Amino acid sequence: MRRTPFLLRPRRRMEGSGKFSAQQETALPENVAGAPGTQENPEGTPTQNGASSTQQDSLAEDGRDPSDATGQLRISVLASAGNRPVANATITISYSGDPDSVVQTLTTDATGLTPTISLPTPPLSYSLEPFANQPYSEYTFYITADGYEPVLINGAELLPDVTALQNIVLDPISDSEPDSAEVFVIGPHTLYGEYPPKIIEPEIQPTSETGEIVLSRVVIPEYVVVHDGTPSDSSAPNYYVPYRDYIKNVASSEIYATWPQAAIYANILAIQSFTLNRVYTEFYRNKGYDFTITSSTAYDHKWINERNIYDTISEAVDNIFNNYLSRPNVRQPILTQYCDGKRVTCPNLMSQWGSKSLADSGYTAIQILRYYYGQSIYINTSETISGIPSSYPGEPLSVGSTGSKVRQMQEQVDAIANVYYPIPNIAADGIFGQRTREAVLAFQKQFDLPQTGVVDFATWYKISQIYVAISRIAEYS
Repeated sequence: MRRTPFLLRPRRRMEGSGKFSAQQETALPENVAGAPGTQENPEGTPTQNGASSTQQDSLAEDGRDPSDATGQLRISVLASAGNRPVANATITISYSGDPDSVVQTLTTDATGLTPTISLPTPPLSYSLEPFANQPYSEYTFYITADGYEPVLINGAELLPDVTALQNIVLDPISDSEPDSAEVFVIGPHTLYGEYPPKIIEPEIQPTSETGEIVLSRVVIPEYVVVHDGTPSDSSAPNYYVPYRDYIKNVASSEIYATWPQAAIYANILAIQSFTLNRVYTEFYRNKGYDFTITSSTAYDHKWINERNIYDTISEAVDNIFNNYLSRPNVRQPILTQYCDGKRVTCPNLMSQWGSKSLADSGYTAIQILRYYYGQSIYINTSETISGIPSSYPGEPLSVGSTGSKVRQMQEQVDAIANVYYPIPNIAADGIFGQRTREAVLAFQKQFDLPQTGVVDFATWYKISQIYVAISRIAEYS
């Protein structure tokens, strides 16, 4: 879908909007943590910035000078035509709300990637306690490249101690609007901003056998169609979003990537199960709509167009994207609803802040989920993944592996190398040798995967996803 260009000069963010740049962070919060699983609001009267008066007088819990807190950032720039990396793109980084305060200027390399850099953020403790000050710093990215329409992203969110991944797609410059740029303003995180509470629904939804989706099994979709507004808002645009990218976006918008791994996995499983329930039951299509899910927190999840994601969340989704939550004798994925547990409470459903407290206490992801949804909930797996040429071989491929699965992987990586030039071309001989390992390492670097040189579950399906994408582009060109 073509994005709408706006005037090159964006409006400045108004003061007093409740969001702050890294330079405006001054107050430090006190530890505010209830018992695991509790959902009542903590004591203390919120101040204008969301922290209680007792919080503002305390010191950071992570023991570091707040001025030392940093987060990492890496930016990827691709061309919309051909999905090729854009080399020599220039990215100017400034504090949001102060466009003249240029922090750094980066240039993409032959892979379309910038180096990973560190930028100031608020202290880690802000993202580990509810009702603290804003836990992320906001930056503005202005991206230009010869022959392409500029893009401006205002309000990108950087958290401490994790890497923010910003993916940018550039359109060819328009002759009719040479002085325009595409401008995207990123709204506040749901744990910090104010959003409508979820309208609670039954966890098992009615189904219709006449729908487009085959209801005999759960299928991981290649894409979901996201309606960027409430269901009844006919003016809101629809976006075709790859399923995994959608889950990563929602998780990055609704939980903090600094949380313990068990809390991140529990929340991602709840997001995936909810989303797959919408897909499986054709919830909106059976109501006459032409989309899969909305970006409204009242009805579904918060999805924010063009927002950055985080490495901890991206890796988790890649590892478990074909999982969902089930109950015995129930075919459909469970509609696992949740709330933050502090601003909004939802008895008998998962509390996001509560899940973090449970993880701090040593609970695993499934223990967290059973704490809220009951002991009968279990993690299920779909072996049917739409748009993928062949399923994972069942065990990792590495140097010394041989056979048809190795040959298929080599064919796909070689085709990808024709588009992403830094990935070396390889022969599809069915033998995983050193040259294949080098190509896999280059692929993993290009697509933000752990650089192991081993084709594990996450790498296999990422190779398949990119191969399908470039094959379709070749068909249409």
